[in-house]
Amino acid sequence: QVQLVESGGGLVQAGGSLRLSCAASGSIFSVDNMGWYRQAPGKQRELVATISSGGATNCATSVKGRFTISRDNAKNTVYLQMNSLKPEDTAVYYCNADVRTAYFMRVIGYWGQGTQVTVSS
Repeated sequence: QVQLVESGGGLVQAGGSLRLSCAASGSIFSVDNMGWYRQAPGKQRELVATISSGGATNCATSVKGRFTISRDNAKNTVYLQMNSLKPEDTAVYYCNADVRTAYFMRVIGYWGQGTQVTVSS
């Protein structure tokens, strides 16, 4: 089994910063892409940012220049540094990781439980 545990969410004023962390643990052989998604009330889950095992990143236009994704491969942990937060960034943020549990197993995507980020105006 693989678990993803997120931390770092909370309430912040507009213009403030938060840093989210997500650690993958359990039966892990390797971790490929890791990423962050978010879901606001009444909206579909959307991509925020992803990062490959080699460090290549991709992020949504809405957060470009404000959010930075990074990872520590030795700790199977991904981070999301969020600066210049806006009320429209308010959502539940979910961590995702593509994990291989053995060298002969296919990659499976796992999700964290989500962490609430609320930005007040």
